[in-house]
Order: sequence, then structure tokens, then C-alpha cells
Amino acid sequence: MRRSFLCALLVLALAGCGGHAAARKVKAPVARVKVTRAPVVMVLGDSYTAGIATMPPEKSYAAEAARRLGWQIIIGGYRGTGFVAPGRIGKTFATLYDEELAWRPAPDLVVVSGGHNDSSKSPALVVAAAQGLLAKIKQRWPDTPVVVLGPMWGGDPPPAALSVRDAVQSAAAATQVPFIDPLQEEWITGSVKLGTGNAPQYIRADGVHPTSAGCRYLGGRFVSALQRLGLATPSRA
Repeated sequence: MRRSFLCALLVLALAGCGGHAAARKVKAPVARVKVTRAPVVMVLGDSYTAGIATMPPEKSYAAEAARRLGWQIIIGGYRGTGFVAPGRIGKTFATLYDEELAWRPAPDLVVVSGGHNDSSKSPALVVAAAQGLLAKIKQRWPDTPVVVLGPMWGGDPPPAALSVRDAVQSAAAATQVPFIDPLQEEWITGSVKLGTGNAPQYIRADGVHPTSAGCRYLGGRFVSALQRLGLATPSRA
């Protein structure tokens, strides 16, 4: 009996020790996982950005840049439009901005790309319209960086292209917005018709719009330009 009693006490003692030990166990800290969010980028533009019937926006240079940089992209605009040019839909960039982009939550970057269709318009009108649009965007989203991508061309730019480029660049400078200049940087050179430069490789037979290869190429040039500006991975201030 005495031996059984001592064994029982030993069992109870061990059980008690185990219970206290369990109570003293400290839970391992849970590692905190930092959730990263893809930058939201809005791009407003003409056919180079918004596409044409045979080249949808998801195939444009802007979409190509978004895929390379991991953006969530929202593309606004329409072919044939510009800062002053209303295109066949009768809407300028300012109207398209109001209808398609301005009502959305603040993005991490806004890109305004165009001017090609304004080459026949008064430079003074282009400056005023572009400056007004850029000021409106900055007022709407004061913490969001804005960049202007000047007019693109399907080859060596004529004097009218350089004139509208100067007007858009002037508006960007007046509103303190960075300006990317595809004409100065010679993204596209030569002529499709003459078979010179890189135009035959990247531009369609119409001499204006990029091919699928051209969109990928322009997207790469755009990415490089944004990297130089420190805007490849944008965020609100």
C-alpha cells in the first residue's frame, strides 16, 4: 500500500509539473508580412496610347510599360484627339480626363501623352490647353506625380511636329511637370516609305502607328525614360 501511495504521489507531481510547464510556454512571435501594392498609373493620350481598331490599348506602349514595371494601369483617351484636337468624337484631352479619369481615386502617377494630332493647331492654343489640363490634374491630386510624354511620330518629324512638341514642352515647364521628348531622343527615325531608319521595323504601312514590335520597342524606351526620372515605381508623396 505504501509503495502504491508513493507511486500515485509521484504521478500527480509529474502531472502537476507538466501542467505548469505548459502554462509557462510562450507563443512564438508571428512574422509580419509586408503587403506590397502595385502602383496605380493613369495614362491619357491619343492613338499611340489608346490604340486603334487593329491595335487595342492593351497592346500599346503604355500597356507594355505596365507589364514590365508591374503597374496597375488605367488607359484613357481616344484616337485622333489631342490637347486642342477633338477627333471624331468631339472631345479633347481635357474632356476625356474629366469623363474617364478625374472621378477615380488618386493614382500613384499620371502620364499625359500626346500632341501628334495638334500639329495643325495654333501653338499658342496648344500651350494654353495643355497648361490648363496639367494644372487641373495637379490641383485634383496634389500628391500624385505627373509626367508629360511629348508627341510621337512615325519617322523623322516634320517642322509641324517640332512646333507642337515645343508647345507641349513649354506647358510642361510652366506647370513644373517633367517632360519626355521622343522626338529629341529619336525613338523613331527615318521613313517607312523610303525604307530608312528604324521606321520600317517598328511602324505600320500608314507611316504613323506602331506595329506590335513597335509598341514593345516604344514601351521599352518609355520605361528607360521613366527610370531616368525616378518614376518607374511611383508613389504618392
